[in-house]
Amino acid sequence: MKRLLKYSIIAAVALSGCTDDFLTQDVKGTQVLDNYFNNEQECLAQVYGCYQSLAFDDWWQIYNTYILADMCTDDGWMNNTTQGQDGYNDLVLYQGKTTSGTLANFWQYRYKGIHYCNTVLEYVPNVSSISEEKRNRMIAEAKFLRGYQYFELVRNFGGVPLVITMATPEDAKNIKRASLEETYAQIEKDLSESVDALPLRSETIKNGELGRATKGAAMAVLAKVYLYQEKYTEAEKYLDEVINSGEYALLDDFSKVWNMDYNNSEEGVFEIQTSGDITYNVGERISVVAGSRDDSGWSWGGPSSDLENAYIAEGDDIRLFCTIIKHGATAIPNETDDKIFKDEEGNVIGYQIKPEKHKSARVNAKLYIPQAKRIEGNYDAPHIALNYRLMRYADVLLMAAEVKNALGKDGEAQQYLNQVRSRVNLSDVTSSGAELKKAIRNERRLELAFEGNRLYDIRRWTDDNGKKVACNLFGPNGSWVVYNTQISTDEFETTNGKEPQDEGKDFNENRDLLFPIPNAEVVQSNGMLEQNPGY
Repeated sequence: MKRLLKYSIIAAVALSGCTDDFLTQDVKGTQVLDNYFNNEQECLAQVYGCYQSLAFDDWWQIYNTYILADMCTDDGWMNNTTQGQDGYNDLVLYQGKTTSGTLANFWQYRYKGIHYCNTVLEYVPNVSSISEEKRNRMIAEAKFLRGYQYFELVRNFGGVPLVITMATPEDAKNIKRASLEETYAQIEKDLSESVDALPLRSETIKNGELGRATKGAAMAVLAKVYLYQEKYTEAEKYLDEVINSGEYALLDDFSKVWNMDYNNSEEGVFEIQTSGDITYNVGERISVVAGSRDDSGWSWGGPSSDLENAYIAEGDDIRLFCTIIKHGATAIPNETDDKIFKDEEGNVIGYQIKPEKHKSARVNAKLYIPQAKRIEGNYDAPHIALNYRLMRYADVLLMAAEVKNALGKDGEAQQYLNQVRSRVNLSDVTSSGAELKKAIRNERRLELAFEGNRLYDIRRWTDDNGKKVACNLFGPNGSWVVYNTQISTDEFETTNGKEPQDEGKDFNENRDLLFPIPNAEVVQSNGMLEQNPGY
């Protein structure tokens, strides 16, 4: 992993002359690249740059949209009520505006990452000084990472421009927005072509390459791509292969899942690699952004009482404890420093997430960094060595359960669902059909909360009334809005009016199942980019 991170930094420097916004800036540094790809080390440096582009150097390019996505669901609030919420509220309040800086950054940096991948795919196939096997693996890694970047774009925006070569600015301006089907077809192509040339996870461990893309990661992401399109048979094939490979397993204790001591564990299918080396900005900072304002954090993206109630209703004490930290808590997962629960006189007052500063007086426990793991003087910086989990084996099992249920194979669906429930001491689900489907959906919410799945799940799932789940949660009569405005008696959320209690009432089902294309991109495209309906 350290080697991968080292070369990511080299690649970022090497490509810095040609990664400006491809729609507006000249391509620079072409001569440098033409003279660069001479040996295996130089090629690997560029491949590792593709990995570096998954998160870039800080929280605002990519991670910020992950936080935003959870705010747009029934799982979370913006939460920070001491600062202006302009970076989020247009979208969280479903106001139909197209000027979000958060989305603009996400769009731009995802395309920069795609440019990194296109650079590898342009040059590496022509390098004859490395073996065919190594060359094919590098090509497969670039295709996998490009496919993943496009998947992130398509599930947020729908069909997008497909830039699959090193396009000049003038060429890019003439690339029309692809349809949803065309975009998914390109993603499927990239991911499926990457599978055969990528190694198994066990091979990367044997060769000291843990953290690089694997066959299992490519198959798992491809399965999710198929699942989002309701191509259940295709998804089943790849999910079965991942599960039957024996390469992955659930960790025995849920508190280990987001513990930095278990980066790249047997449950980790695909993770953004990080390092705490303060010489470089290759750690994460999202933990600070999501942390309590009373503990050096910024408190963006706080869990809701509705999510807490879902854990309580299921009797799920373990995942509740490991997902939500509430004001006054006297225990936090993996925290051994009891000073965090005391005042200056040593009196126990509990962990502080003061209600006047936080809409829900709750923060995300999965991203909490224990005091002993923080780098003194450098905590509020991209130096936190917690890998960001993009795909866990638990997600694979729950996707398999969903697919098997959709295909009428409820026995297998129960088996995979109950593996996940067993870890947190919940009883087996024995229902079938529609009731089993509801149980699987609920399990995804509880297991994967604040891991970048909820928004896309509620957008793709269809409810009993034929509407998408998001349409039944939001809008003036949506269950989430009704809960907050008519039912909830939560002592924190209902008393902090600095964030609207009726959040989500302006949801428009003909518009808000996708985010808007950033307005700047539409303007700069000279009419080639068509905005999403309703914006």
